[in-house]
Amino acid sequence: MARKLFGTDGIRGKANQEPMTAETALRVAMAAGHRFTRGDHRHLVVIGKDTRLSNYMIEPAMQAGFTAMGMDVVLVGPMPTPAVAMLTLSLRADLGVMISASHNPYEDNGIKLFGPDSFKLSDDVEEEIETLMENGLLDHLAPSNSLGRARRLEDAPGRYIEFVKHSFPRGLRLDGLKVVVDCANGAAYKVAPRVFHELGADVLPMAIEPDGTNINRDCGATATAALQEQVVAHGADLGVALDGDADRVILCDENGAVVDGDQVMAMIARSWQSAGRVTGGGIVATVMSNLGLEKYLESIELNLERSAVGDRYVLERMRAGGFNLGGEQSGHLILSEYSTTGDGLIAALQVLAAKVETDAPMSAFSKVFEPYPQVLKNVRVTERSVMEAPAVQSAVSSGEKKLDGEGRILIRPSGTEPLIRVMAEGLDEDLVTAVVDDIVDAISAVAV
Repeated sequence: MARKLFGTDGIRGKANQEPMTAETALRVAMAAGHRFTRGDHRHLVVIGKDTRLSNYMIEPAMQAGFTAMGMDVVLVGPMPTPAVAMLTLSLRADLGVMISASHNPYEDNGIKLFGPDSFKLSDDVEEEIETLMENGLLDHLAPSNSLGRARRLEDAPGRYIEFVKHSFPRGLRLDGLKVVVDCANGAAYKVAPRVFHELGADVLPMAIEPDGTNINRDCGATATAALQEQVVAHGADLGVALDGDADRVILCDENGAVVDGDQVMAMIARSWQSAGRVTGGGIVATVMSNLGLEKYLESIELNLERSAVGDRYVLERMRAGGFNLGGEQSGHLILSEYSTTGDGLIAALQVLAAKVETDAPMSAFSKVFEPYPQVLKNVRVTERSVMEAPAVQSAVSSGEKKLDGEGRILIRPSGTEPLIRVMAEGLDEDLVTAVVDDIVDAISAVAV
């Protein structure tokens, strides 16, 4: 059975519309609670959230669903997604839940589930949960004397802060560094500034006043203009931008220039390779990562393994190949020595740990490789099969010949919208643009 509710990163949609209604949240909790009931112990689920208005609806609905199945609930309030993964393992919980739509606007919301090992659920387990939802759950309700209880974990922020700080090398400090930290009015608005402050940095926090509707609005990892301006205005050494649930990070240097996830991976890989810490013989990135990253890694004797787009697919490849570093151009960085999911704070600290041992400004330190010109355009379609049309295949073949082995073409359907994404990269930006335009025109002609 193909999954209907779960996508590449849990369930996501417009709040108070299917599938993100209180009723569906209740049923997801009941089904997941039943699926992860194992043995005779008191079962436990950790529930975290970001700062969206709709979480006042989704959180209590899920709490009700879990307690109805006999599971105890620990509520941790607004906390980053990686904090929920960490607490699930630390508390020996049977399940972890993060209620968040990540970098999306406040009108959207989502549900991410973590198993007792603190990893996101597999496609097969998500299908099992959907099957349970469809087949009815009333026969599995807990008897009245076995209902679950709910409590709040008041020291959750402190636990996570210490966890993140322990990823920073002992003996190093951030003294003397001025850092602007953009918390996206999201889940990390309390914990992120404290992490950098307690490690010695002069912290200038921004987007730390969530009101339920301003998460990711003109701030955070997907809207860095305000951060860039603040870094320059305050003469900061660098800026750190998290997204709404703090599982991704984008940096900027002292001049306000953006440093994307590919450069962040390159900086960490360079540091870890010199220390003999890289495992698996390389790193894992998605098909969207720049060819310049791949060429740079070759120069330091590391391979680049590519996965499908989505941090869960990066992690699957990492676990299969024994890699300890992977991520996405968008800023999802997974450092498996520390976390089972993307963690923007830990990734930022690994970069800073390498930087504080040099006198180079961030602008020089972060320019690890020269990116190949990369052009991405979207074509709206009704059928994905247009990619297989002879005219489209001919345009792709023609484009590959024009690039002459000095670039690549990637065509893929969007996982969330009726779009075909056409990307090409190579040494000549004008040529790359022309190649993409030719393929887009071919798809558009067929799609009519």
